[in-house]
Amino acid sequence: MRLTSDFWVSALTKRLFAEGGFATVLQKGAREAGTILILLRNRLGQQALYGPAAQAVYDEARPNERRFTLIAKDDDQAIEKRLERERRFDPDFWLVEIEVTDLDEAERYFEIAAG
Repeated sequence: MRLTSDFWVSALTKRLFAEGGFATVLQKGAREAGTILILLRNRLGQQALYGPAAQAVYDEARPNERRFTLIAKDDDQAIEKRLERERRFDPDFWLVEIEVTDLDEAERYFEIAAG
């Protein structure tokens, strides 16, 4: 059984806080199965946006885990455009912002899909 979006986001933020990191939920989505988007932002204002990986990249042995793929990095316009498109298409999505030192350390916080 797959974890609800609400539970997964809560676990992510609690784990980050426990490790001395910072995360905030910028937008709460559908509790059970809302799409989760993750925005990494460093202190210089650079950002990277991750979204759910395609179902084809999931491991059959671990079908319930959540994997993410990079949508846009260091391109504020592309990130804002994607968020706006998501708001129009599916307003019940989650947006979690994580403060990072390095935009390339996403795999410290969540699983990145290979490929």
